[in-house]
Amino acid sequence: MTAAPAPHGAAEPHEPAGRHESSGLREPSGSREPAGPYGFIGLGQMGAPMAAHLAGRGLVVYDTRPQAVAPLADKGARAAAGPAEVAAACPIISIMVRDDAQVEEVTAEILPAAAPGTIVAIHSTIHADTAVRLAERALPYRIDVVDAPVSGGFMGAEAGTLAVMVGGAEDAFARCREPFGAWADLVLHMGPVGAGTRAKLARNLLHFTAFAAAAEAQRLAEAAGVPLRRLARVVRHSDAVTGGPGSIMLRSATGPLDPGDPLYAIMENVLALGEKDLSLALDLAAERGVDTPLARLALDRLAEGLGLPPRRHGE
Repeated sequence: MTAAPAPHGAAEPHEPAGRHESSGLREPSGSREPAGPYGFIGLGQMGAPMAAHLAGRGLVVYDTRPQAVAPLADKGARAAAGPAEVAAACPIISIMVRDDAQVEEVTAEILPAAAPGTIVAIHSTIHADTAVRLAERALPYRIDVVDAPVSGGFMGAEAGTLAVMVGGAEDAFARCREPFGAWADLVLHMGPVGAGTRAKLARNLLHFTAFAAAAEAQRLAEAAGVPLRRLARVVRHSDAVTGGPGSIMLRSATGPLDPGDPLYAIMENVLALGEKDLSLALDLAAERGVDTPLARLALDRLAEGLGLPPRRHGE
């Protein structure tokens, strides 16, 4: 199995930093031995630094590439010959491999070898139904499957500051929370199996759509003679201050806001600013001959997205 490439993204900005969903402050980041044997399968750009925070005699690791296993073995981890050996030794097993097919392949080897009560945590970003299907497949073995994708990229994995979105039973989440805290400082229970993956897909929809919007903004800036690298510094700086797109994710539902809702006036102010600035950007794009379809769509959809009555532009 080839280990997974690094997911991108950042932790949700409005969650209290350094806290789990229902626990106190996390322990300081840094390598430590797990309380009991802990298995980790898939030691790529994300998996290796995640596992390193648990390195010690209690960690059992596997990757198809011996060179990926060696650094952790040097820190005291036990190198297993395959997923089945990891499963036989560990009551909790993390999987961070490339895709659905590899997750299914690894899980097929784990289930017959693991003891009843084992938890299999899937950190790979996979199809929303894959974890549900694997959880059903694990039931006869009395094994819990949780989907626990992460956000924060390899930087967060190295620093132990990832966000983890966990889907699974409450008791399985409770058992996973402490070991996950070795490499994450935000560990949230999102709901039943599959909910973690659905949350990750929604988070990455925002992430990669924002990449496309950033490219559109760069094309406009370039056509207008703006130094792109300086603009990038401004974007990173201001997003660090404001929280970026996540700063507007304040509501518990996406339907229309009641005019009496305290957020209504705030969203009206956001809309007024957004419509003004998007209109100015579209005017500049027209002057410079730059196609900006995402900006046009944003102008059309902004009001409804903020929970306000939809507007009609250009009529």
